[in-house]
Amino acid sequence: MDKLTAIILGVAILIGVVLSRKVFLKKRHIKRKLKEEFPQSWRNVLSQKVLFYSQLNDSDKFLFEKRVQRFVATKTIEGIDTNIDDTIRLMVASSAIIPTFAFPEYNYPDVRNVLIYPNSFDEHFQTQRFEGHREYITGMVGNRFQNGIVILSKPDLIAAFDGLPHEYNVGVHEFVHLLDKEDGVIDGIPEALMKRQYVGPWLHEIKNEMEKIEAGTSDINPYALTNNAEFLAVVSEYFFDSPEKFKHRHPELYQFLSTIYNREERVSSAKQENLSA
Repeated sequence: MDKLTAIILGVAILIGVVLSRKVFLKKRHIKRKLKEEFPQSWRNVLSQKVLFYSQLNDSDKFLFEKRVQRFVATKTIEGIDTNIDDTIRLMVASSAIIPTFAFPEYNYPDVRNVLIYPNSFDEHFQTQRFEGHREYITGMVGNRFQNGIVILSKPDLIAAFDGLPHEYNVGVHEFVHLLDKEDGVIDGIPEALMKRQYVGPWLHEIKNEMEKIEAGTSDINPYALTNNAEFLAVVSEYFFDSPEKFKHRHPELYQFLSTIYNREERVSSAKQENLSA
């Protein structure tokens, strides 16, 4: 082995050791965080701000809290030109957990960073307001060089988590896109969650509801008409933030989304637990 080869090999080994230690320390940090008692201040925020959490039974609240701890410990949530606090971090974590609550082991493996912007932004990620701006984006899932990144508008995130029912939730919207992406493409057909025999009926349901939106006979946000992917994200916001209202006005859609997100099984289990208590 010549001298240059030995040096290259030595550097490679050193880099490997450093990276291995970094991974080990991160895992140890996460393990320690998950063993910590859930802060009462965090519990108060969830109770006051997150309607989904406040309506859970005690055992499901405990599960939600552990999921929050894991998400916060494993993802980097940071403000871009704006300050963020634990309340914002809890809102982000809740946004991620709400649509995946029936899948307790899932923790968005491809997500590394959640960036909080001071307000909505344009396609060039500019947040300044000036004449000529026509598109205000409140959330985005990164792709290509931004893969693994979620961007959320701070005021829009806060507006969605005021403890009241809504038909919108920018955080839930973007994390639903990530669930949709699990099968490799964001197309409104979350095949990782949906059995194959439901795909055809689901596409038919999308078509029917889009026709109602176009005719002005549906209260679903017209942004759902953009494409199938946006339809799924938009109706999911409504489904999770105002489930009773959504079920009353859109019973067929409610049934589809209950199947996709395994919600009926969770609700039935919770009711059975309450009856047994």
